[in-house]
Amino acid sequence: MESLNVLGGGAGDLEASLGAIGRKARKAARVLALASPEQKNLALRAAAKFLRARTSDLLQANALDMAAARAKNLAPAMLDRLLLDDKRIAGMAQSLDEIADLPDPVGRLLETFERPNGLRIERVATPLGVVGVIFESRPNVTADAGALCLKAGNAAILRAGSESFHSSRAIHACLVEGLKEADLPQDCISLIPTRDRAAVGAMLTGLSGAIDVIVPRGGKSLVARVQAEARVPVFAHLEGIVHVYVDAEADLAKAEKILLNAKMRRTGICGAAETLLVDRAGADRLLAPLVRLLLDAGCEVRGDAAAQSVDIRVRPAVEEDWSTEYLDAIIAVKLVDGVQGAIDHVETYGSHHTDCIVTENAAKAEKFLREVDSAIVIHNASTQFADGGEFGFGAEIGIATGRMHARGPVGVAQLTSFKYLVHGAGQTRP
Repeated sequence: MESLNVLGGGAGDLEASLGAIGRKARKAARVLALASPEQKNLALRAAAKFLRARTSDLLQANALDMAAARAKNLAPAMLDRLLLDDKRIAGMAQSLDEIADLPDPVGRLLETFERPNGLRIERVATPLGVVGVIFESRPNVTADAGALCLKAGNAAILRAGSESFHSSRAIHACLVEGLKEADLPQDCISLIPTRDRAAVGAMLTGLSGAIDVIVPRGGKSLVARVQAEARVPVFAHLEGIVHVYVDAEADLAKAEKILLNAKMRRTGICGAAETLLVDRAGADRLLAPLVRLLLDAGCEVRGDAAAQSVDIRVRPAVEEDWSTEYLDAIIAVKLVDGVQGAIDHVETYGSHHTDCIVTENAAKAEKFLREVDSAIVIHNASTQFADGGEFGFGAEIGIATGRMHARGPVGVAQLTSFKYLVHGAGQTRP
């Protein structure tokens, strides 16, 4: 499929083409909502098969994207996100198989109760409808998002970033082959076939009622735009300002292991720690080993006066550091007055994404878990577990920090809504 920028003329042609995609997706969503679990799983497994069979085609498409990205002098981290290789393609295929293995979320009985008048009421899970996904440089999102929406009975309209245009088209073609093999409409998973940024704006307005929810996957500027302009509900997080609080009653060896993984395993993901908070009461025992651990691992440390006194390599922190998502080997370090001081800091500077307490004191852990208002709150484990796969959800379509029903990792169960089924025996209302 060629870009609409090539096929069509002006804005009118683009609007008409996007409108047609929306209408077809809405029609396909009705078919998909009634599809059997076996039919959806067949589509997923077939798509996985085509991903494996077409590895060389995917690599060729990705080579075009990589060449263009290098010509634009994109940062190494961006190039890494864009890159496909044999292992990553195999991982995408495996992810589709794993999603097929998950229990079907549609039709689940969520609650049942009976009223005094004899009415029996059931609350059952239903698809959301049509999910619009706008993402940037990660081509694997094409497979993950399309597959998760399919499993949950939703049609998907995907808009890939210009950097991953060719890669995403090649992956989408495999998903379409899977749909065809399962005798499902190809419009169950649509890919916007243009780099034109006007397509993003059209999706944010809902494509004339075709889109029920938007999920952005990308940088802060993309998510901020989506949250500001969307006229439909949004599942998203703006940024991941993630904290690790090490309490005075923490086990030092455990704290070192958790902190190093939380910060340095992968610095560019939203679950990476960005701020280390240390209990002032345990600073003599904890602060120096933790700061030097980070420095020796190649992490830049920006600290308050106490942290600076530990090592000359520590740079002074400024106010902005407490609210910065670095997505790099940089961390801010600060002493706080106990668990309440940590909670106050997190609520002042955090982004309600993921926060962690390291302590052997169960009461302090319970206080932190109860009072920190983040989507994911962790006791004695790395913040890099903030991931749908690690939660057993299969792949995730993103992390949501809002207060709608989908919060934290958004997997297949979170991509459903519900309806009430009311069973009577002739009752009428007086």
